[in-house]
Amino acid sequence: MQVTLLKAKLHRACTTHAELDYEGSCAIGADLLDAAGIFPYEQIEIYNVTNGERFSTYAISAEAGSRVISVNGAAAHKASPGDRLIICAYARMPEGEARAHKPRLIYLDENNQVTHTRNAIPVQAA
Repeated sequence: MQVTLLKAKLHRACTTHAELDYEGSCAIGADLLDAAGIFPYEQIEIYNVTNGERFSTYAISAEAGSRVISVNGAAAHKASPGDRLIICAYARMPEGEARAHKPRLIYLDENNQVTHTRNAIPVQAA
């Protein structure tokens, strides 16, 4: 049986640009893509914490060190500069592999600087 699990997450990324006339996708600083293990052209899900929008697109690389998070094309209607986003990538894997899987969780501040990383989300208390 195949299972789809969270592969990577950029948590609370801050939108730097919303480019309606760009070809499409979401540009992410290359160093942030590398930290999360997200590939250019990989499908990503974006959850806008600021306005509640949720949408799918694909990642493209922005200049390393730029801290760019640019929501482009039609998706630019769903995010504005300053919005906080959760950007996720998922992977399908066999159940046995899934039991040992640990996602790459990258936590960012308001300047898209990495504050810390994890490979598990703490258990939510009641």
